[in-house]
Amino acid sequence: MTALALTAPPRTPAKNAAASAKTPLIRAENVSKIYTMGDQTVRALDNVSVTIEDGDFVAIMGASGSGKSTMMNLIGALDVPTSGALYIDGRDISEMTADELAELRNRRIGFVFQQFNLLARTPAVRQVMLPLLYARPRPQDPEAMAMERLRQVGLGDRADHHPRQLSGGQQQRVAIARALVNNPKILLADEPTGALDTKTSEEIMALFCRLNDQGITVVVVTHETDIAEFARRRLTFRDGRIVDDAINTLRRTPQGGPS
Repeated sequence: MTALALTAPPRTPAKNAAASAKTPLIRAENVSKIYTMGDQTVRALDNVSVTIEDGDFVAIMGASGSGKSTMMNLIGALDVPTSGALYIDGRDISEMTADELAELRNRRIGFVFQQFNLLARTPAVRQVMLPLLYARPRPQDPEAMAMERLRQVGLGDRADHHPRQLSGGQQQRVAIARALVNNPKILLADEPTGALDTKTSEEIMALFCRLNDQGITVVVVTHETDIAEFARRRLTFRDGRIVDDAINTLRRTPQGGPS
């Protein structure tokens, strides 16, 4: 497989008065999430407050049970807080109807998962078109939009290939193209390199770096430190709280060195 020759320029979002006055793309205010299972109560998130700006690239880290997956579900509008408020693109998700949440996920958030979640008997271009079937209004030429996204991730010549004809990295790039097809503001990736070898993982992170440089907000949930080093910022969770919020001053580039 040909490696993607991508680099991530050492860009830092502007920190001026105008930028600071903008509404953050994602804002959590004293968010808690409590699950009740029988006679047990689990506080998965405990009074979390954090903001993620439009155009940021954030890695969310933490051990199993730390709260990072719960935070991912909230950012993805797959769940709502028990208390506190989570705003996405200026809207409190707790005040949205099920239909509004579904529209938010379809139009504003692109999802990428560890296991690709591709349909076994469906060619790549049809995989990428799937989110467009739920878009309102439906685009006039969804296949052209899907092809554009496949070309964006370097798979324009694999449009007719089924998953079994693609490598793991190519399958993940199909999944990324599918996540991008509705022009989302947020690309939310859950352990996107967990099923890939080291070289292919770096190629996928190179692609995320390029997409972020093009203006897409990227949030990657990972337990791998070397993957988190590609992000501009790291949030570390422990026992339902953020214990560290750090800028990657020696951020990795896809070639492996600091930016």
